[in-house]
Amino acid sequence: MSKLLPKKGRLLVAEPAILNDDSFNRAIILLTEHTDNNSVGFILNKPLGYNLNDLMPEIACEFNIYQGGPVEQDNLYFVHRIPQLLEDSIEVANGIFWGGNFNQLKKLLNEGLLQESDIRFFLGYSGWDKQQLSEELKTSSWFVSENNFDNIFSNKEESLWKNKLLEKGGNYKLWANAPSDFNLN
Repeated sequence: MSKLLPKKGRLLVAEPAILNDDSFNRAIILLTEHTDNNSVGFILNKPLGYNLNDLMPEIACEFNIYQGGPVEQDNLYFVHRIPQLLEDSIEVANGIFWGGNFNQLKKLLNEGLLQESDIRFFLGYSGWDKQQLSEELKTSSWFVSENNFDNIFSNKEESLWKNKLLEKGGNYKLWANAPSDFNLN
């Protein structure tokens, strides 16, 4: 089986060897951009423990906020499935879009017209300069996987990483069931 290459819309799955990196340990990243010069993505499975209304009191919405990555953590980003409702959305792949008109989004949220399964919010993003991601793939920090989830926004984030390891099979099955904190073992 040949290795998949990074591509917009695919997932980066943290290899089990990334244990000492708080940002990327057990991370699943949706690549929203991948070019010869850079790559950008958002961590799908690291909720931060607060919601949109905590950050922006003018928005009456309690959708969870996720850690998108270690870059620009003071900026809010969003990925969604509602391009027909948000002008200037950028297509990622398979019905997933990035960004769009924030004023339209605020109105939709305040009117209660969106479901949490339509959108995910992130503080920060994950980014790689030219060749940086290629080097990390060579050193087995990540493996690339197709995004074969029906809806990445409605999956339970605590099982995303485990499910991708089980899907990959082999020795990854052992790691899928390993405790997240080996000190608890």
